[in-house]
Amino acid sequence: MTTPDLQQLAERMGIALEFWDWKGNHTLISDDTVIAVLGAMGFDATTPEASAASLTRLNEAEWRRVLRPCTVVEEGQEARIDVHIPAGHEARVQVVLENGQVLPAQQVENWEPDREVDGALRGEATFAFPTDLPLGYHTIEAATPEGEFSATLIVTPAFVGFPQRMRGNRIWGYACQLYSVSSRDSWGMGDFVDLADLSTWAGGEQGAGFVLVNPLHAAQSTPPIEPSPYLPASRRFLSPLYIRPQEIPEAAAMSPGEREVMQSCREASQGDGIRVDRDKTWRNKREALWAVFHQPRRAARQAAFDTFRRRAGSALREFATWSVLSEDHGCDWRLWPGDLQNPRSEATREFAEANADRVEFFEWLQWIAQLQLSAAQTAAEEAGMTVGVLSDLAVGIAAAGAETWMMRDVYADGVTVGAPPDQYNQAGQDWGQPPWIPSRLAELSYGPFRDMVRAALYRVGGLRIDHIIGLFRLWWVPQGLGPAAGTYVRYDHEAMVGILALEAYRAQALIVGEDLGTVEPWVREYLSRRGLLGTGVLWWEYDPSTGQLSEPERWREYCMASVTTHDLPPTQGYLEGGHVLLRHELGILTEPLEDEVAWARAEIDSWKSRLIDHGVLESDRANDPEELMLALHRYLKLTPSKVLVASLADAVGERRTQNQPGTLDEYPNWRVPLGDRDGNPITLEEIFDADLPRRLAAAISN
Repeated sequence: MTTPDLQQLAERMGIALEFWDWKGNHTLISDDTVIAVLGAMGFDATTPEASAASLTRLNEAEWRRVLRPCTVVEEGQEARIDVHIPAGHEARVQVVLENGQVLPAQQVENWEPDREVDGALRGEATFAFPTDLPLGYHTIEAATPEGEFSATLIVTPAFVGFPQRMRGNRIWGYACQLYSVSSRDSWGMGDFVDLADLSTWAGGEQGAGFVLVNPLHAAQSTPPIEPSPYLPASRRFLSPLYIRPQEIPEAAAMSPGEREVMQSCREASQGDGIRVDRDKTWRNKREALWAVFHQPRRAARQAAFDTFRRRAGSALREFATWSVLSEDHGCDWRLWPGDLQNPRSEATREFAEANADRVEFFEWLQWIAQLQLSAAQTAAEEAGMTVGVLSDLAVGIAAAGAETWMMRDVYADGVTVGAPPDQYNQAGQDWGQPPWIPSRLAELSYGPFRDMVRAALYRVGGLRIDHIIGLFRLWWVPQGLGPAAGTYVRYDHEAMVGILALEAYRAQALIVGEDLGTVEPWVREYLSRRGLLGTGVLWWEYDPSTGQLSEPERWREYCMASVTTHDLPPTQGYLEGGHVLLRHELGILTEPLEDEVAWARAEIDSWKSRLIDHGVLESDRANDPEELMLALHRYLKLTPSKVLVASLADAVGERRTQNQPGTLDEYPNWRVPLGDRDGNPITLEEIFDADLPRRLAAAISN
């Protein structure tokens, strides 16, 4: 039975004590789960006495603190700041704006009684600032009897909307898994130059406004490399796997012998056309990049590299040091010698100095990766794309990766992120990703989150936020209890969505939130009010009031609409029932095969009738899978959604899925090279000459 102190402590820390499951059942969270989650946040609640002591410690800490570390408000709102000082004394409070301007605060009434803390009374005073503060990251300064104190005040846009360059028009684009899209000159997988070429073709010849790609985050620096782009080592840095070595300017200065070695490395990295082999590609690419790194640079290029390192600061150096340490000690830093598990220890500093050349190499890789990604965005803009590269931000990171090593105290220990049981995964899901501790983020004025979003938006046209619901709440799974025994933990969505909105406004970027699955209704309303797009997948767009498929006019305007997603087969594969047969082969169907097949056939028959009734499919062509795929994309144009997306896999007739949820190595998730309708590998050059992409572009474009 939850004690009052345990309940209050959980509520103060945003831990849910109950929720409604996918069947509509009211479910209570066990004390064991609540206690484990509190422990991961740094609060001992293992006994009633410990819960009471932790609650007292939390209350007193708030009154000991002069200023709350961070306050986030929307533009036009009044910012109010509470100040805690010795009772009977006064404080002076002001705000220093980003531009250096200083504005005084006005003290307002506060009838909160004084409180005894550490044997002395402390009082609380409240100060208000004008409602016309400009957008930005400002500093609150308080002069008190105990000294000078500062905190962060963030003023965020009330509404983001579409980038100005869209001018309110509808746009469409392609979605692709970049690693699967290779060309004649790539190294066994797609790269940044392939992205530039794809953008040039799609924007210039087909009128597409963007190319949506999988997360390009940094993976492990040495094999084995995690295949899922949604389980990166760091979300702040890019994966050097996407660099094309021969396109680096210094490669032109290599000797004939060195160029021959590079060509041999490229040839050795080529896959078998069946699986994308990241390990093989990286071993060969790293050898070539090491050779290019040691070529002399022009003075201006060296200056640019120096500037990049200086602006990136200590975070870049720490990431590069982690990369070299991983090569020497393995990918899991938790198994390293104890003194190397701390990025700021003397042993780590000495290691970085002793391996300065290799550390600089990994810093250089980030510079080159950023330059080649920027070149892809430039190519997209020059091809006439309205948005350009639409990048993807993963919901979390690998537990053994660079981020947890660099920011160990920001991530909760002993818990991972997942999802409660639902109709597709009735045991729940454990994604193996450690979550951010909400209170720690606030103490750091959301610095890690700000840095991550800013890095993700640098030199791209927009950002898709995977599982944007994670900015509101995440399902925490204590180790050893299983995903069904987890609970929701709330985050300060006003702060996190506000910061996202501010960075998007400043970058004039398109923001799309993936808000599929179990979502509280008010969340979608809130995202819409803030001008952030949601996600609509044709197969899953149901009217909650009727339980029937939504009519196209009922779709959201602020929405990125698509027929399919990377967690389903491409459209023609879905039409053939590939999503049912694959799950049957893998033994993860939740219902009898015959029932699932019958339901899938009924679904397709229903869609055929709907497409014919809406005038986007001729009845005599309803049994042609290619025509049916095109008609489904024409249907998207009947919706008010301002952003439409087609899968590049659909454009080439591919039928195989990239990812089968609920599996790890039972299926080659995230390792399937892009193929044609027969599953044969297809190059980017062949796509440019194919007929089906032109037909798909005509079907979905305005």
